[in-house]
Amino acid sequence: MMSDAIELHCPAKLNLFLHIVGRRHDGYHLLQSVFQLIDWCDVLTLKRIPENEVRRIDPIPGVPSEQDLVVRAAKLLKGHCKIDRGVEIGLQKNIPMGAGLGGGSSDAASTLIGLNALWDLNLDIAALCQLGLKLGADVPFFIFGQNAFVEGVGEKLQAISLETQDFVVIFPNQGIATAQIFQDPQLTRDHAPITIDRFLASPRSYQSNDCQAVAVQKCPEVKQALDWIYKAVPNSAPCMSGSGSSVFAALDPKTDTAKLEILLQNLPKGWIGRIVRGLNKNPAYNLISSD
Repeated sequence: MMSDAIELHCPAKLNLFLHIVGRRHDGYHLLQSVFQLIDWCDVLTLKRIPENEVRRIDPIPGVPSEQDLVVRAAKLLKGHCKIDRGVEIGLQKNIPMGAGLGGGSSDAASTLIGLNALWDLNLDIAALCQLGLKLGADVPFFIFGQNAFVEGVGEKLQAISLETQDFVVIFPNQGIATAQIFQDPQLTRDHAPITIDRFLASPRSYQSNDCQAVAVQKCPEVKQALDWIYKAVPNSAPCMSGSGSSVFAALDPKTDTAKLEILLQNLPKGWIGRIVRGLNKNPAYNLISSD
């Protein structure tokens, strides 16, 4: 049995590359990507309550309950398992929304993971992933809980071992709607597929994002953020994450991070910049299993 409350750290992710290799007849895009977990986290709290309801405290301004992914995740699990238990959900948002970092998907995944434990449901990861896919294509990855080579619409996951490294990540304070990018006629959808082995043999060779060219056209701030990294971290290979608008670059171990931290304090107004570290596992699992 779990305690009456649980706190989970919900990590963001970076797409080390993102290739669109086709499109299904239903309009969904077929992707290849490597998802890297990073230590930029939202903090989710789940607390048992006697009432048979899903109660959200301090909701995100401008996000109605029916669009709030943590509320939707809790109600989905509640309905799926036909249970009459309640939960109070709190969420400290640190990961910017509309940034291509998967924050909302991670929050939803952690809600499913946490409530599975809090409500003693004993669903396995495969069952949780199936539920998670109903909430969004990236949710199964965060339930899977480790870095992955991703295919299909985001549901085909193969664990991948990545060396731990630091990244600089910039969010230029402009969100981009994923649908806007994927519906654009200029988006290329015929990237030649690659294999895990080819990626691991030369990760930097494949560091490109097929959404980036369209995003730059729709959101000039993406180009400005890429240029900022080029200038601040010479010889890096900045790239956009997901459908944007965040951009990132892997840092060489010799990078002067103290100097970079100072530069990050002087970003354009409203921009958010961080030096983050890659993670091997979703910390949500560690917190549950150590309880």
